Amino acid sequence: MAEQDIIQRLTETGAMLEGHFLLSSGLHSNRYVQCARLLQFPEHATWAGEKLAEKLPVKAIDLVASPAIGGIVIGQEVAKALGVPHIFVEKEEGTPVLRRGFAIEPGQRVLVVEDVVTTGKSTKEVIDVVKSAGGEVVACCAIVDRGGGDKVDFPFAALIKLEIAVYKPEECPLCKAGLPLDKPGSRKIL
Repeated sequence: MAEQDIIQRLTETGAMLEGHFLLSSGLHSNRYVQCARLLQFPEHATWAGEKLAEKLPVKAIDLVASPAIGGIVIGQEVAKALGVPHIFVEKEEGTPVLRRGFAIEPGQRVLVVEDVVTTGKSTKEVIDVVKSAGGEVVACCAIVDRGGGDKVDFPFAALIKLEIAVYKPEECPLCKAGLPLDKPGSRKIL
């Protein structure tokens, strides 16, 4: 059903990449999911937003919040499906903040939406911003869960959970094979 559809859509749009990738966690992997390639097509973005809205474990939502840049498009699509506003969190001198006049009202029920959750770091940053503004995180969701959904302390939904191998750089068989390293993500590696 939706899992088969999402795999097909990720494959057709070239969002499922094979190679040697440096992840934002500093780990290496032989596969990478570049959801931007899926979301560049409005029909796929709308479909993914509607399917995520249907899968949500919580229905009482006032606002959707996403991390910039990867969560912006899917966050907007989920918000559209739910009929609520969407805002995004971005970095200012390395610190996640609300900018552009975005605000969260005390007690507002907020859904955090991401494209791919691997370590849960971006999702947790958004959660912290929501909480510090007085909002109430009620659930989180993503198109793809690479294992980070288990690290989120709120109800979590994803269109698909993918088990993709990751390696410490010093143990990476791809490095040992001499394959060039690609860094396709938007997060700065520390």
